[in-house]
Amino acid sequence: MCLRVIPALLGLCLAWTVGAPAAELAPLEFVADVPLSGAAVRFDYQSLDIANNRLYIAHMDADQLVVFDTKNRSIIATLAGFPDVHGVIIVPELNRIYASATGDHKVYAVDAETLKTIAKAGPIRYPDGLAYAPAVKRVFVSDEHGNADAVLDAVTGALLKTIPLGGNAGNTVYDPVSGKILVSVSQKDELVMIDPGSEAIIGRYPLPGIEGPHGVVLDVSARLAFVAGEGNNKLAVFDLSTMHVLGTYAVGRGPDVLAFDAGVKMLYVAAESGQVTVFQENGNALVLKGTIKMPHAHTVSVDPQTHLVYFPLQNLNGHPVLRIMTPPEYRQVTPRGKSDTKSK
Repeated sequence: MCLRVIPALLGLCLAWTVGAPAAELAPLEFVADVPLSGAAVRFDYQSLDIANNRLYIAHMDADQLVVFDTKNRSIIATLAGFPDVHGVIIVPELNRIYASATGDHKVYAVDAETLKTIAKAGPIRYPDGLAYAPAVKRVFVSDEHGNADAVLDAVTGALLKTIPLGGNAGNTVYDPVSGKILVSVSQKDELVMIDPGSEAIIGRYPLPGIEGPHGVVLDVSARLAFVAGEGNNKLAVFDLSTMHVLGTYAVGRGPDVLAFDAGVKMLYVAAESGQVTVFQENGNALVLKGTIKMPHAHTVSVDPQTHLVYFPLQNLNGHPVLRIMTPPEYRQVTPRGKSDTKSK
């Protein structure tokens, strides 16, 4: 489905920020709205394949996985049959996509070329976020309500092990510098480190100032982790060298998905309230650039090369839309033939 203009939707861009200070319009600028297929229902995680210009989007309540072409801004495919899909991750070296079919209590493996499901691993009580450890070719899965991280063989798709965490699993991420897996653990208010080789917990680190940690994203080069607390709407900056919290910052109500643009050191925190908080990294601290608010903008991804930011919005005038935005200072000239549209 190619990009087209939706005039009725464009007027919403300013309406969402009525009553807000003008400065709040500054951190992101509207680029385009692309209509998405499926019902006007909730989305969840996204995974970007930069080399192949693909964005994979979990359309959770539609039981669909959306494959989006970021270069041509069009839908490549809408894959049905992913019950209550939450997490998604692309593993280019294996040419596979892994998706958490939470309603089926399994993780599905999909061939990225044929877009056919080739394996299903489970049972996992509540599969959510996903991370891939390349050295051992394992996929680690947040089992949110199972209070565990599940381990899958990425090649065979088999469930290998369940690692008890002692609390609800938030997001699971891979740190390529240490070669370890990091998981936020709600109820314990800590960050847990797992060794992919031994498939065992090797460290537990408290997150003072954070209640109900969930979303996690890394600045790998700066050795920082950003961890969002659902319980108190705070964001922690965590030093991966000393394994201590350096500071906390206020974010929108119900912070969910985080995205970090390593190219320009910009952090996006999307919340259930629809507020997106934008920070600029400055050394080991964050500087608030501003906030914007859009309906259901709780999931975000960013391309560190183009600096385009993607928000799947479940219901704009009765239809799902992929909203594309950019920091004004990194706005690009529209490619020839593209109908880039700006709100008036």
